[in-house]
Amino acid sequence: MCFKNLPIAFDERGNAYLKEGVNDPYEHKVVDLGIEQDKLKSLMEKNGFIRSVDYDPVTRVAGALAFHSVVDLKKKKVLSTNSMATLFRGYEVILKGRDPRDAAYISSRACGVCGGVHATCSALAIEMALGIKPPPLGIVMRNILLAIEYLYDHPLHLFLLAGPDYSEELVQETNPELIEKAAHTKAKNKAVHGYDTILDIMKDLNPLKGKLYLEALSMTRVAREAYVLIGGKYPHPQSVVPGGLSVTITISTLNEVYSRLIKFFDYGQKTTGIWDDVFDFFLESNPEYAKCGVRPATMMDTGVWDRPDAYDATFENCDKWGEARWSTPGVLVDGKVVTTKLTQLNAGIEEFVEHSFYEKWDGHEFKEDPLGTPLSPNHPWNKETIPKPGKQSWRDRYSWDTSPTWDRMPMEAGAYTRMYLTAKAKVAPDSKFLENTGHSMKIHVPKHTLPGKTLEWHIPEHWNAFERNRARAYCIPYSAMVAMDNWLLAMDLLKNGQNKVSTKFEIPKTGSYMGFGAWGAGRGFLTHHLLIEKGLIKNYQIITPSTLNAAPRTPWGEPGPYEEAVLNTPVLEKFDKPEDYKGIDILRAIRSFDPCMPCTTHIMAKDSDHMVTREVTTCACGIE
Repeated sequence: MCFKNLPIAFDERGNAYLKEGVNDPYEHKVVDLGIEQDKLKSLMEKNGFIRSVDYDPVTRVAGALAFHSVVDLKKKKVLSTNSMATLFRGYEVILKGRDPRDAAYISSRACGVCGGVHATCSALAIEMALGIKPPPLGIVMRNILLAIEYLYDHPLHLFLLAGPDYSEELVQETNPELIEKAAHTKAKNKAVHGYDTILDIMKDLNPLKGKLYLEALSMTRVAREAYVLIGGKYPHPQSVVPGGLSVTITISTLNEVYSRLIKFFDYGQKTTGIWDDVFDFFLESNPEYAKCGVRPATMMDTGVWDRPDAYDATFENCDKWGEARWSTPGVLVDGKVVTTKLTQLNAGIEEFVEHSFYEKWDGHEFKEDPLGTPLSPNHPWNKETIPKPGKQSWRDRYSWDTSPTWDRMPMEAGAYTRMYLTAKAKVAPDSKFLENTGHSMKIHVPKHTLPGKTLEWHIPEHWNAFERNRARAYCIPYSAMVAMDNWLLAMDLLKNGQNKVSTKFEIPKTGSYMGFGAWGAGRGFLTHHLLIEKGLIKNYQIITPSTLNAAPRTPWGEPGPYEEAVLNTPVLEKFDKPEDYKGIDILRAIRSFDPCMPCTTHIMAKDSDHMVTREVTTCACGIE
């Protein structure tokens, strides 16, 4: 059975149907959050907790998020969490009534870091709705664009945004006992990265002046240079269109891309070696770090990187072309693969707004998808975005984010999810550079200045902050090798005279059409659901990875991924007085998701009037 909570079953031929005998099949329980707040208030009064605090969210171009925690500093335990998106942006409202061809250019502005993925996801949605199949070279070049975008994004996260949390400066301030130990701990991967001790690595992770910090900044430039050769500009490309690309690709273009791509061969080896050494050191120094940001490996991803001989843009064949992708779509529940079918992934998605600043919409226009699979009234094709600003209340509504679920379960998203699913499911076609074993992914990196090497990422026993970041490091060589696969394909296509990169199309002025784009941001899962009527956009819904991760409570009270991960995080930081508390463990937990928003973390400390406020800079917009 694919679904355990939604009332959808399958017959012996695999056709989905709505279970019979259920009066209200999509009914769901709504829990009163006030009960929890009353208990917390009572606990705070008995133990001298702070009773009320005003929060000032950080609002920047990539969005804003505030995170509130109540922490018992004596028991070293997080008692309560709330994840709050503090800004309404409304791209779904902006796009209504527009020509569908505008969507790629407007939706890419949804993010100042990864606009290219939104442009492509929008193009995919239109291609499905109108039956537009791009030529092989157009598909391959979009794959290369995506891989390059990841090669920009991953070093940015690992060394500029999350990396400083493991630097000498921060560790000295929050866990000084680790510094001396790091000075005497030899780095296991010195032959690859050149560092003798863990402390040597930590020093070069220091923000703004550390060599690893500055090197990563330089590598992001290398990736951007490669991207603009195809995309025209970054982060909002002009060449991504429905039907392929609006740019001429030549052998010279590919050679220019290759001259930059090969730099990531060595860099991928170096990065995985560094983070293997750093994270192994922390986990071996104190096994309690394995609880930092821990939650079940319950995640989903749409898969990315289409095969030119499989992708035909149709919903009817999306299971086939989805499973043919270099990165496998699907859902993991507690580390187990429950589906790799895009149709089932799509059917299981719902969005809830009980704890969000939105009106609940009426109606259930689409009761089935184009193949007859039942759809919930809470599915994105049925959803309407109706903003309802109001007073923030932990008992009721407290976020501009919605609460997306799959089969009524909160889902995590991340770059690592696509690697986890692909390695575990073992359905992706063979690749010259990649091998999936069911428990690991082997990445065969060719030589550059370093000898060629097979790197192997292993599915971890515990899914926590350290393992998210470790997997993100392995996503650098993973993305580089997918880019190489597609670069070789592009060279073959050009040599055979197949230089067409786009398919012409017209927007029909009559009729209704539906489609969804299934792609992936640097942070994971991304969908654009689209309805076209009489040549214009009737409805448009975007679910980003941070929509999943930053979600508030579900109607039935289950915490979102940020909230759950922080709730499970122990306080391992060393401090003498509450006012010295920095909240580094909570920050590491949140940053491990690489939230695409500069966010602020507020931490209330038990038995004191001290509130910690820390800015969580997790987006390039935070450093511009």
